[in-house]
Amino acid sequence: MKSHLAASAALSLLLSTVSAYPQVAATAFNSAPDLAYEAVPGFFHGIPAGDYMGELQGVATNSKGHVFAFHRGPNTRLWEFDQTGKFVREIGKDFYGFMFAHSVRIDRHDNIWTVDEGTNVVTKFDPTGAKVLMVIGHHPDAAQGPVATSRAPNAPAEKYTLCRPTDVAWDQQDNIFISDGYCNNRVVKYDRNGRFLAQNGSEKVGKGENEYNLPHGLQVDHAGNVYVADRGNARYVVLDNNLKWKTSYNNVGSAWSACISEGPHQYLFATNSNPNGNAPGSWKIGGQIYKMELDGTVIGKFGHAGKLEPGFQVVHMMDCRDPNQMIAGEIESWRMQKFVLKGSK
Repeated sequence: MKSHLAASAALSLLLSTVSAYPQVAATAFNSAPDLAYEAVPGFFHGIPAGDYMGELQGVATNSKGHVFAFHRGPNTRLWEFDQTGKFVREIGKDFYGFMFAHSVRIDRHDNIWTVDEGTNVVTKFDPTGAKVLMVIGHHPDAAQGPVATSRAPNAPAEKYTLCRPTDVAWDQQDNIFISDGYCNNRVVKYDRNGRFLAQNGSEKVGKGENEYNLPHGLQVDHAGNVYVADRGNARYVVLDNNLKWKTSYNNVGSAWSACISEGPHQYLFATNSNPNGNAPGSWKIGGQIYKMELDGTVIGKFGHAGKLEPGFQVVHMMDCRDPNQMIAGEIESWRMQKFVLKGSK
């Protein structure tokens, strides 16, 4: 019964996720130089025989170079690979906070954070994955069974209740930022202890300043600025640390996900992914990943849409801890790939 309810709820979420977010061509496509890159074929290996990766929603690396993959299947699962790409273990098997994966991130202390769109919770695990340190959000009551996605106007957003959250990030003071999400349309800031501080946006869809149409991912730079992938509006919104509007970048197409590298000179990576379902013509105007300065200056682009490696088949999330290496997680090819950037051609 438990698995049937989980599967029914996941199906309801999946159907409501396949919505009309039209693919947008990047206006920077023609002017952005092509960056030379190499795929590392077969890098991830050692998955137990008979086991398979599902829809790859989240990828992240820790300070040791270990890679974490958060993916959907009959059950949502979190896998860890070592720095050589070898499978290490599964974390959180049958965890109550896992139903419909959306994002995994690693903070500067190597704590593991998962964002689950189905349970409406963001979970903080310790670096070993053995201990839950914090939960933000509220799991729908199991006694209610699967809850269908409402087509009515969203209820007013609440401080500690999330509605299909999408991503999580932190500043250098360990304040927590969450993009929330598929039914709310806001970014929320909490302190390091999980206490609500501020929000930008609301439960309402919009396209102006301080409004969103599916904030699908976010990152925070070392100065504390917040970068939001506003997918439905095909733009990247920049907020200050108090969630006050600064600017937006709308020249790199559909804003699926954001990634900011580490190091003294940080870069912003943005994915103009080809969309779910691969609508006619979408491969011609999508599939690239753009490398940018934090001020929005486009440095270059790499990659292309394609079902076979090294093509991209709906890049949902990226890890760019090292700006010269990229881990890309793909929904519709159920895989993650490693790439090495070589610079401009």
